[in-house]
Amino acid sequence: MSPIPIYIAVVGSGQCTDEVKAEAREVGRLVAAAEAILICGGLGGVMDAAAEGAKSAGGMTVGILPDHIRVGASRFLDVSIPSGMGEMRNALVVRAADAIIAVHGEYGTLSEIALAMKTGKPVIGLNTWEFSRPNSDIESLIRAKTPKEAVDMAITAVRG
Repeated sequence: MSPIPIYIAVVGSGQCTDEVKAEAREVGRLVAAAEAILICGGLGGVMDAAAEGAKSAGGMTVGILPDHIRVGASRFLDVSIPSGMGEMRNALVVRAADAIIAVHGEYGTLSEIALAMKTGKPVIGLNTWEFSRPNSDIESLIRAKTPKEAVDMAITAVRG
């Protein structure tokens, strides 16, 4: 019997620089190389680049889309799920994953980070938001410096 696969969400902005896309593409490639399934929001920017990277390494990709139709979905998705929930689909992305890797990002990414932390999912940040809890000097986010470090940390956080 084969082990249950790990599902890793890669979250980040729908519009980003080529440099950020390159980081996300490498994260996606490494997720697939680790034989994990990539979950994302299914649109452009970080989501598209991560799915492209995963597909380039023969991985499985799943996108949970904000609209009720598949128009605009990344062409690198194996499975696209139209939620019809708008930005509320961020909660589905987080719930579907065992760990989350946040690559840069805007406010939607921040919401996914917060939802993941609230549900106890490990969150690895790659050049993303910085924050801490009030009256605490400990940041709640696991920091990675490279795509490889981010994926390794996510896999370790899930497998233990």
